[in-house]
Amino acid sequence: MHAEHDAVATGDNRMDDGGTVSRRTLLATTLGGAAAAGLGLPAARALPATASTGTPAGGAGGMRPISMAMHIHGSFSEGTASYAAHLHQARLNDVDVIWWTDHDFRVAAHDHRREVRFDGLREVVNTMEWTWTESREGAVTTGGAQFVDDPRSPDEPGTAMRLTAAGTGWGILWYSAASWNQTYSGSLADTTIDLDVLTEATGPGRELVIEINTSYHPAHAGRPAGRYLLQYRIGGGTDGPVVHRTDGLRGYVEIPVPASRWHRVTFRPVDDLRALWPDLVAADNSMHTLRLGVRVDGTTETRAVVDRLRIDYGRRDGAGGIGLRRDVLAEYDAQYPDIAHHEAFEVSLVRHLNWIGGDLVMPELPSPPRRDNDPDLTAEMIEFMHAHGALAQWNHPLDVETAESLVQLMIERNCLGADLMEIGRSPVEDLRRVFDAAARNALFITAVGVSDDHGGQNWAGLADNNITYVWSRSTGKDDLVEALRAGRAWWVNPVRWRGAMDIEVAGRRALGSALVTSAARLKVRLTATDLPADGALHIVQSPVDYPGAADPTPATTSVVIPAADLLDGRRDHVLVPGDGAYLRLQARDAEDRVVGESNPFWVLRAEPPHGIPATRLVRA
Repeated sequence: MHAEHDAVATGDNRMDDGGTVSRRTLLATTLGGAAAAGLGLPAARALPATASTGTPAGGAGGMRPISMAMHIHGSFSEGTASYAAHLHQARLNDVDVIWWTDHDFRVAAHDHRREVRFDGLREVVNTMEWTWTESREGAVTTGGAQFVDDPRSPDEPGTAMRLTAAGTGWGILWYSAASWNQTYSGSLADTTIDLDVLTEATGPGRELVIEINTSYHPAHAGRPAGRYLLQYRIGGGTDGPVVHRTDGLRGYVEIPVPASRWHRVTFRPVDDLRALWPDLVAADNSMHTLRLGVRVDGTTETRAVVDRLRIDYGRRDGAGGIGLRRDVLAEYDAQYPDIAHHEAFEVSLVRHLNWIGGDLVMPELPSPPRRDNDPDLTAEMIEFMHAHGALAQWNHPLDVETAESLVQLMIERNCLGADLMEIGRSPVEDLRRVFDAAARNALFITAVGVSDDHGGQNWAGLADNNITYVWSRSTGKDDLVEALRAGRAWWVNPVRWRGAMDIEVAGRRALGSALVTSAARLKVRLTATDLPADGALHIVQSPVDYPGAADPTPATTSVVIPAADLLDGRRDHVLVPGDGAYLRLQARDAEDRVVGESNPFWVLRAEPPHGIPATRLVRA
């Protein structure tokens, strides 16, 4: 397999050090090329999209480039991000579409902690651990926790936890909760918390404190961006109304309780968030962290006893979590009509898979919710997803494999049936080698670039800040799924480049496709618009020689076209496929950094062993 150009080519035997493992690189110098467009507003920047119905797209074939954040976690996952934070980032970064890929078992609150009995600093239920860890804030000098048989809640056997503290001024003795794999964190949208309380020595400034640190939101209504903190202060008084007050992003709920007798305090955090900040979408918050403690104010001792902590997740209990999340997301439709966002999952108790498109249903979840990396279970889950019309996106695939073993597994099991794979993410060099080795064996799986962001604070500044573009007719779910299934996709680092990529043969879009032909030479038109000044288009080529698992390595070479030598972002290229070949595109900046990559176009002599999906087949 080799290439020919309408240009003067000179050999250059240097290694291609941007991650494409090349045997040789050809530096092609063209005559009379046009200047690249530079670093202005990129032609591929997607236009605003309507979230509810999808905005029809223009351009050739009724399609245009549409940008997508394909692996994003909001307040139903274990991170700090709200959905509002991500929607704000999508708008700031001109991203058309978000796929909400919260972990399936977290959406369902599956096997999340529902009770704490205060029988010690460590409790284990169903092999899953809960712990309390002490810390001190301010002028606390003495104190700690004791687990006592008496007093204890009349409704809870075992022991209770007595908290005692004193100091020389203001301070709090804290006990922070931690559960195995953060199995109490997640959405507060329908959560109710009960705690049995006995205040033994409390008063103004000397209360029992329960604190929930919630989600990060963008700046709003004169408040700065940040995480909202909800703090309950119990026992400052013995009677009177519950008082709500705010100080910026900190909200306080002051609850009087009768002294020296057990009292059950019930918290509805979503109601208190709504009372404190009426303009906030209160349901778009998580219980990211939970801690309890006693406040001191001077030398007088504060003392309280707690028992029988119960957490009721309400509708976020099994499949009901899907509808609850849908209701939360719907609250943003009017505020962000320009961002299309689609419900999805990260299926998380097998090798992680994003559920993209189709009918979203809750899969069967094992108990306890421990991940099982058995390839057979992952393949079965992919079949289940396909049965519901979804694409399966194989996430961070090197987390339990080496590059070599992953390629062997993909070859032996036809990618376990997965449709998409995260290639544009760390460790990108290894993932790129995996992808090229798979493509060498004519394995058809669409490469995408992702961020896997759980924070929502600064998409552009993430180490993995990748977004995926597709050629699609609209931002509607079905059109996007069809584009991904066909491989009409490329991924970019949006800070460094936002151009469009395409491959055409005989006037037809061939990006992601395969052509079976006996032609000795094939002229293809390559598109990479608005390349960075002094950057280049690398045409990455490889034979398709089916080495199988015996040789799980790529065999790529590259032809380098300086950006200035593309004409209106396009280049005609003659491919001589030999016994079969593929090519894909890679954009690089002036520092030779890879800033974007496309999916391949395969030219084959016969149908490969696994066949060619109908959506990818280009007919001669």
